[in-house]
Amino acid sequence: MPVPQLLVLFGSQTGTAQDEAERLGREAWRRRLDCRVQALDSYSVANLIREPLVIFVCATTGQGDPPDNMKNFWRFIFRKSLLSTSLRQMDFAVLGLGDSSYAKFNFVAKKLHRRLLQLGGNALLPPCLGDDQHELGPDAAIDPWLRDLWEKIMGLYPVPLDFPEIPPGVPFAAGDVVLILPSNSEAHTQQFCQVLCLDPNQIFMLKPREPGVPSPPGLPQPCTVWHLVSQYLDIASVPRRSFFELLACLSPHVLEREKLLEFCSARGQEELWEYCNRPRRTILETLSIQVLCDFPNTAGAIPPDYLLDLIPRIRPRAFSIASSLLAHPRRLQILVAVVEYKTHLKEPRRGLCSSWLASLNPGQAGPVRVPLWVRPGSLVFPETLDTPIIMVGPGTGVAPFRAAIQERVAHGQTGNFLFFGCRQRDQDFYWQTEWQELEKKGCLTLVTAFSREQEQKVYVQHRLRELGPLVWELLDLRGAYFYLAGNAKCMPTDVAEALIYIFQEEGKLSNADAAAYLARLQHTLRFQTETWA
Repeated sequence: MPVPQLLVLFGSQTGTAQDEAERLGREAWRRRLDCRVQALDSYSVANLIREPLVIFVCATTGQGDPPDNMKNFWRFIFRKSLLSTSLRQMDFAVLGLGDSSYAKFNFVAKKLHRRLLQLGGNALLPPCLGDDQHELGPDAAIDPWLRDLWEKIMGLYPVPLDFPEIPPGVPFAAGDVVLILPSNSEAHTQQFCQVLCLDPNQIFMLKPREPGVPSPPGLPQPCTVWHLVSQYLDIASVPRRSFFELLACLSPHVLEREKLLEFCSARGQEELWEYCNRPRRTILETLSIQVLCDFPNTAGAIPPDYLLDLIPRIRPRAFSIASSLLAHPRRLQILVAVVEYKTHLKEPRRGLCSSWLASLNPGQAGPVRVPLWVRPGSLVFPETLDTPIIMVGPGTGVAPFRAAIQERVAHGQTGNFLFFGCRQRDQDFYWQTEWQELEKKGCLTLVTAFSREQEQKVYVQHRLRELGPLVWELLDLRGAYFYLAGNAKCMPTDVAEALIYIFQEEGKLSNADAAAYLARLQHTLRFQTETWA
């Protein structure tokens, strides 16, 4: 039996129903089903009479109203002229999202389900009524309903045996990188809305100012101010010169406009650096100060759609994957140091993504969702069993090497040499127990450098020099690969200088020949680096 194409149609006001619809699309793909996901009003509803399998995902807004992006569909589906056999060829299911504190809880989903039955549709299941008020959130109803739905669909339209279901989880290998898209905290989002006198519940549509200009990617239409600020605008970033230039254009106040233009002029760059960059003052803090002190008329004149020009979009942050699927099936692990440091400002500076990740509570009611995707990293490890690898990973730089070691150990590869450095053994010796257990099994040679535990600081480059004979033997006689990961400031240069020293001392090479030897290692990918600022 040919597998029909699944159609997922959503009516979403704030983006939640769209998220659920896109989740359904991914789940369908895993089950080898062709699937389209569309907003209801972007779908030509007259074609519904030819659709064999449709899932409707609908939110309920206000007092039982349909979302803005399904109102045309809503008017059409309730036409009295439609025949009671119009949808007799269609199997369907309805997933509703609502709030039981409202009198018309999930009214749209319930009414749509009844109407589709009136038009001859065959309901695969009773409608799912997701409830924001449930202690586990709407997923308390959605998850078991989806299990039943997929069982029903796969029973009606079984997938051929030579097309097995794609397992859940994100495929990755040692050396790959995961990109994570963080959100602004609830407190910062609320403060931003208060500062600019924005109603967080206000719903707006972004209309292109010029023909042919697409809407911002990843932003639902329509959108709430809260969603825009919390999920899209990087209010924790340091404002650039263009920030003040645009504020000047928007300012209705002559004196404030002149101050802003002076601030972003060529002669005002030193003052701008002292004001923003040196203390790492955020956009939120800058706007707060302007409202309270310098530019109260300007800050209050910023319309929501201009916020996208004024403030950059939140960018995903990249992290080396620190686990192997062979060691931890269905898991993806990373190593994150929470960024927090002091400047002369009252509030400590905090990293957006690391602070957001640290704030997540896996034990909270309902699942914790982290937007992420995987891309290949810059580190590629040898597949041959007898090729040793030397890994230098101080601090969080050790993350990709944990994944590599786990993967190599699972394949029986034992030539693993790890140089790890941190300040103090009892504070940031990441995965200490794991390394020591692998040492006992003969799977790993671990060399440590704890820089603050003696009067004279000791770093990984010092340990490399101390073990110069071993490093030279591994590289020159045994064909080892050398890897380096960590902060890009000084460490990569110091490690390269340590290698040049080893090549001169142990290999008896001249300075020029030692440099050429290192260049050959780089050219043949036997010397690889992954560093970040």
